This record gives sequence, C-alpha cells and structure tokens, in this order.
Amino acid sequence: MDRLSALLTHFGVRAGTFHSGAFCGISAFDDKEPCGHIHLLQAGHVKLRLADNSEQTITEPTLIFFPRPYQHRLSSIEADGTQLVCATLNFNGGVSNPLSSALPDYLLLPLADAQMLGITLEWLFREASGDDCGRDATMDRLFELLVIQLLRYLLATHGMESGMMAGLADPRLSKALNRMHDNPQQAWTVAELATAANMSRASFAAHFHSVLGQPPADYLMSWRISLAQKRLRDGKPIALIADEVGYESPSALARAFRRRTGTSPRDWLRSQTQ
Repeated sequence: MDRLSALLTHFGVRAGTFHSGAFCGISAFDDKEPCGHIHLLQAGHVKLRLADNSEQTITEPTLIFFPRPYQHRLSSIEADGTQLVCATLNFNGGVSNPLSSALPDYLLLPLADAQMLGITLEWLFREASGDDCGRDATMDRLFELLVIQLLRYLLATHGMESGMMAGLADPRLSKALNRMHDNPQQAWTVAELATAANMSRASFAAHFHSVLGQPPADYLMSWRISLAQKRLRDGKPIALIADEVGYESPSALARAFRRRTGTSPRDWLRSQTQ
C-alpha cells in the first residue's frame, strides 16, 4: 500500500457537518469533546482564540484544523460578513489513535496556499450553499476527502518536522514504515528495515530515531498496540488480536500492552466505555 492507505484503512476519519453559511456571534469548543474539528472560512473575518488565550483575526479564506479535542473559540460580528462551513472529526480508534496523534494540535492553512485542495473545496462550498437532496451526507463525505487531501499536502510539503508524518514524508524511512504498517505481525529486524530503506543498519537506526523520536522496535510495538486498541474497541477477542498484531500468545500481547499503556487490555477497554 501507499504511505497513507494503510493508516486510513485502520484509522479512517468520519466527519459530521454542523454549520454552513453566515456566522455571527461566539462558538466555543471544549477540549473534553471526544472529537476534532475543521472550520473553513469561506469569506469575511473571524477571530480565533486558542487554549492559551492567544487570539488572532483571520482575514482570508482559511482551513482551520483541529485533529484532536482542543479548546478554542470562534467569534465574529455581523459587519465581518463571515461565512463558515464546519464539521466534527472522529478518527477510528479513538482520540489517541496514531494518525491524529501524529498531527499538530491545530493547523491554519490559507486556502490560496493549498491549490491541491481546490476542487474539493469548490464542491464543498457549492453543496453548502445549495439545497440538493443528500446535501448533508455529501458534505460529510467531502470533509472526509478534504482531510485525506490535507494529509497528502502535509506529506508533499514536508509540513511536519518530526514524528510519524515526518517519517512518511521521508523517501527512505517511508519504505520501512510502510512495511511495519502493512505487516505488523512480522518480526521486523532493524537489518530488514534498513534494507527496505536502502541504508546501512547504523545509519537507518540513527536516522529513524532522529525523525521518529524512538527506535524502530519501539515504534513497531507502539503501532501494534494501537492496532490492538482499535480491535479491542471493535469487540474482537484478545486471542485473535494477538495473532493479528504479531504476538505469539494473548499473554505476550498483554505484557507488551501493559509496558506501552501502563494497564492491562481488559482494564484499558473498561476505561474506554466508562
């Protein structure tokens, strides 16, 4: 698979449009909401206040992206002529899934700087201003497509300096990451991953740690546990999960799970449903 498809297969995003059209007043978003948000400023001005109480006025069409729960507030007055289209974002696997966790707390992207999003944005704005049947469902799907295209944009422009997205943007590291993402059940060695990256073992290990912030073995364990968490949330039995993510037994998975999360799979799952 390509750099994004394996991630999106496991940790895809679902969008829910909740506003389209003129905006006047104040809308506050709590970081305790179990979702991210995306706001598209189509026209006019809007003030954005962030969790640290910093505030800025956005005066050009802009994509405002919060991949995870994050406290923020939007405000405008009637004279601003603000037009907004907004949606909630829920990534499969919960708010701590590896895809959304690899992204910044928020991203502001002027639409003029992201031409590769242009066709989707035009379609989305056209739906927002119309009343065709299936409008809401269409807008939800377009927001989901927009997130995928935004991820492509970040990879193409090397928009992240470290972490998984930075690794996927690296032509050499991405080959090794793809192998781990596509086949987590395999007992990957540093030598095998270095060969995939066309690097020496020592150079690969050092470069991987520099970009990803952890050794390849730790990253592989984190990826496996993230997959296990998603499967637990989906109701799969731990014996089946262990085999799928590369552990020889449920007890081996449970030990790795505790090392990674500090709790057992059963206790972790219980905490997710409370």
